[in-house]
Amino acid sequence: MSKFEYVKLADAIASDISNGTLRPGDRLPPQRNFAYDRGIAVSTASRVYTELLRRGLVVGEVGRGTFISGDIRREVEALSEPRDARIDFEVNYPLLPQQWAMIAKSLAGLERVDALESALRVSTSTGTKSARNAAAAYLARKDFAPQAEQIVFTANGKQSLAAALAALVPTGGRCGVEALTYPYVKSIAARLGITLVPIPMDEFGARPDAIQKAHREAHLSALYLQPIIQNPLGVTMNATRRADIMRVAEKLDLTIIEDAVYGFLADDTPLAALGPDRCIVLDSLSKKVAPGLALGILVAPPHLRESVMSAVRTGGWIASGHALAAGQRLMADGTVAELTRLKRIDAVRRQQTAARLLAGYQHAADPRSYHLWLTLPSHWRSQTFVAAAARRGIALTPSSTFAIAHGHAPNAVRLALAPPTFEQLDSGLRTIVSLLGTKEEDFDSTE
Repeated sequence: MSKFEYVKLADAIASDISNGTLRPGDRLPPQRNFAYDRGIAVSTASRVYTELLRRGLVVGEVGRGTFISGDIRREVEALSEPRDARIDFEVNYPLLPQQWAMIAKSLAGLERVDALESALRVSTSTGTKSARNAAAAYLARKDFAPQAEQIVFTANGKQSLAAALAALVPTGGRCGVEALTYPYVKSIAARLGITLVPIPMDEFGARPDAIQKAHREAHLSALYLQPIIQNPLGVTMNATRRADIMRVAEKLDLTIIEDAVYGFLADDTPLAALGPDRCIVLDSLSKKVAPGLALGILVAPPHLRESVMSAVRTGGWIASGHALAAGQRLMADGTVAELTRLKRIDAVRRQQTAARLLAGYQHAADPRSYHLWLTLPSHWRSQTFVAAAARRGIALTPSSTFAIAHGHAPNAVRLALAPPTFEQLDSGLRTIVSLLGTKEEDFDSTE
């Protein structure tokens, strides 16, 4: 068979998807059966399926097979723009009823002429000295004390991630990431021309031996990790794993981009405390305060700060002066710290509710976190379950959204526990439990 024949076969299946002959959720035959039906080698069938995976037209679920995926891009976009769902378990921004009065009190006076004159001037990647001092003081803990001179600001957490990647990984380079991770790293890396290399995980997070193997095979330029309350699995590295990770990074001369966005919910030691010269820490105020105040914060080692600042300027990711002024006030007067304390209490209560209502079903979460990972019964598939939940007014996120490698998504969904009210949380989880007990074949996707 010509080396281009597998592409023609992939094109034919793509056409069937486009014209509706094959629909999202349809299962493709096993590769051996596909090869037999078409009179081709099994190796050629494998190339056809690999090509379909590369195009994002199908998704593999471990132990289940290969299924038509629909529009993969929609899954990523849905995380940033809430859908019109009655109960949202998808977009994870914790908001408390009392926080608005607290924020208003902190920002009182920011509308004065002298305050606006300062806040609305041209901003820079390092903001003001006062803003850097406030950020460094807020981020400090007993085992981690960043200096104000290390702070760089962006407009939000996604831009902080983009700046860190741009500073560390050249175009065409490779970055190691957890096999299931924050979805936006995929689109950011694609725009920067960076290849992401999935790192297998266990119950303690990314495996050190897997990092070494990936570096041998792909020569990584950096690592992107979430050591505390990982998204989506909720895994938090223990002390032994953190130490092992840092030893491997030192041995391989790798810099770690440490995503600490969910770290405010825990007191665990960050990787940067063990290797301050090996880590760029990224954080933001969007979850601690509110999504409308999306100030991004980077803590860069001194030898990398200029590269990070340059990436922020080049990418056009500089935070506005008004966001900097607001963020400075909220951090300096203790408002962010108090919101952090209250949201920790709120997250624990929500996890307790979820644990009680989901008892009997396999799920994993850090009890301090705002999300959980629900493994589905064998009679359900991730994307079909999400579609069935949507029919009942509930928005969920399928596992494929978080998978770095197409075809390696477990049969699971992520539940964001922050958005619903407690009444909605109870009602939504009860509906999910009811749905888990039904059969996939009982769900009519055309209804």
